[in-house]
Amino acid sequence: MTDTIFALATPPGRGAIAIIRLSGQGVDDALSALGAGGLTPRLAALRTLRHDGEMVDQALVLRFPGPNSYTGEDSAELHLHGGRAVIEAASRALIALNVRPAEPGEFTRRAFQNGRMDLAQAEAVADLIDAETSAQKSQALGQLDGALSAAYAGFRRDLLKALSLVEAEIDFPDEEVPDNLARTAGPVLDALASDLRAALADSDRGRRVREGYRIVLIGETNAGKSSLFNALTAREAAIVTPIAGTTRDVLDAELMIGGYAVTLSDTAGLRDSEDVVEAEGIRRARLRAQEADLRLWVRAPGMTRDRGQGDDPAAAFAQADDLQILNKADLGAAASDDRLEALSLSTATGQGLSELHDWIAARLARDLSGADFPAVTRERHRRRLVEALAAVEAGRRALDLAPEMAGDDLRRAADALARVTGAIGVEDILGEVFSTFCIGK
Repeated sequence: MTDTIFALATPPGRGAIAIIRLSGQGVDDALSALGAGGLTPRLAALRTLRHDGEMVDQALVLRFPGPNSYTGEDSAELHLHGGRAVIEAASRALIALNVRPAEPGEFTRRAFQNGRMDLAQAEAVADLIDAETSAQKSQALGQLDGALSAAYAGFRRDLLKALSLVEAEIDFPDEEVPDNLARTAGPVLDALASDLRAALADSDRGRRVREGYRIVLIGETNAGKSSLFNALTAREAAIVTPIAGTTRDVLDAELMIGGYAVTLSDTAGLRDSEDVVEAEGIRRARLRAQEADLRLWVRAPGMTRDRGQGDDPAAAFAQADDLQILNKADLGAAASDDRLEALSLSTATGQGLSELHDWIAARLARDLSGADFPAVTRERHRRRLVEALAAVEAGRRALDLAPEMAGDDLRRAADALARVTGAIGVEDILGEVFSTFCIGK
């Protein structure tokens, strides 16, 4: 990280203002070469930027000395006029001054490497930039503020406490420490394992907020799935015809309901088909139904009149918490499966659509809101928690057999947790030992 980097911090294209950020040990030299030296830290100053005798722009320039900057290095911002020619001229001048274009995410990577944030907070920066809903924004801001890191710090403290008990008995057998000290770590590990299991059980909530809650329309052909899809998206997104099997692929739409991001999917009608194209669409529909967070089972009057209601092919994919949509209510009453909640509506008349929207909003609030900040917002976090839990459980089993083996398991757990937010070293463990017990003289 000895080189100095720059990047456009505002969206590309024509605009009133364009901001170029710089970071690295050569920032002051670059500013001086452009005619913007002698700046008071964190105080904007108007400067005429020049390079090779030519005027680049009149710009507001700010300087942020390290380590109290975003990256922890000397940094600066050039607030330029937003024309493409100005941006290109400033970029050429910086490159000529040995300031190179930054790689994707390099500013935040430097912030992490310089100790300005941990890995979880660095991920939150990206999530905050991508946030499109109030829930995504709130989750990213909480993670950036350290809520996720605090959760892992709590896991870490419990783990260090247990590990210090194990290490004390192993490393200081001749000192005045209680007998069977390592075994007293059992209750601590039991509580930690319970906390890790709870975090994993809640792992889908953070993912659903960040990536979007997946709702899939399933049902027989001509049940009115595509009409409902169009009604919920408020546009003619799907082709609707009286011909069975019109929808042959999965059609997705991004929505925001109740402050949460939703991915709504229209799918091919479920039936037996000899048509190769339709059969592939049905295969994809079944796969998407299995992966969904919520399935809306769309049914229409007369479709299962000559068969038992359980013969609807979509019944195999409907789960206990799903919702039946008894569609085409203006034409009569559709058959209902008593195992699931049902809502009657008509896309032709608009009957029930408002109630469906409210039902979905309530479901999202139930599934995605919570009193506690989710300890998992990415798959990477979930994998590390799985590793940590497996190691903690193995360490707990080893306590009564071989405490030194328990220590190995707990160190593996510590390594797994450290990969989420930062490093945990032997000095941390010894520090806990010396602060808890009077070892030596």
